[in-house]
Amino acid sequence: MTHPVATPEIETLEDRLRAIGAERYHDKHPFHHMLHAGECNPDQVRAWVINRWAYQAAIPMKDAAFMSRCGPDMRRNWRSRIEDHDGGVEEGGGIRRWLKLAEAVGLDPDYVASGRGVLPATQFAVDAYVRYVRDMPLLQAVASSLTELFAPSIHERRIEGMLKHYDFANATSMSYFKKRLSEAPKDVKFGLAWVLEHADSAEKEDMACEALIFKTNVLWAQLDALWGAYVEPGRVPPGAWKPGEGML
Repeated sequence: MTHPVATPEIETLEDRLRAIGAERYHDKHPFHHMLHAGECNPDQVRAWVINRWAYQAAIPMKDAAFMSRCGPDMRRNWRSRIEDHDGGVEEGGGIRRWLKLAEAVGLDPDYVASGRGVLPATQFAVDAYVRYVRDMPLLQAVASSLTELFAPSIHERRIEGMLKHYDFANATSMSYFKKRLSEAPKDVKFGLAWVLEHADSAEKEDMACEALIFKTNVLWAQLDALWGAYVEPGRVPPGAWKPGEGML
């Protein structure tokens, strides 16, 4: 495997990590450009909600797998991520807020939560991410979470664009993204500091960069799958969601 190479303009590990996001984060994907500009039709929005659910539902599972490998100090710092997504029994968390979005776009939340209709490529990408965090060295597992460095920006644009262009968008349906504006910076502050402290050699810096590149690929692959199935007609694979299914 080739390692990312520092250039004279990119001297620190944090600079290198931020440069990866500037080049590779999925806010650059044309599907997001369509979505935020109001150019997606209702079924394309529904397909995005259904497939993004697979990723949302996997986040607390990958975090639980990660915590099973850690000592008490790391678990104490990491467990709020699970609490953010799962929430309490009564109020729920990010996962329940995502299902509010599903309901707002006309989908049956139970259908979305079942995972039926998720594109095969989406599921492969999500499963690969869970395995990566479960199996790779802790440095790479933590570094793969650092796409959160770039998440608040895309959430802000998403909230603004959707409220402007889509009738379903309101405070309730956009609550997942609104909440992440405060949750993601908290999470990434700890994760970035931990990576910068523990990547104490050139080899480990390269490992951290490779992990972040892997994660950006996971996110990009999900949007490529959506684009191929629902933007370019006639390429929905067997078993994946088709318009009209799982509706309220």
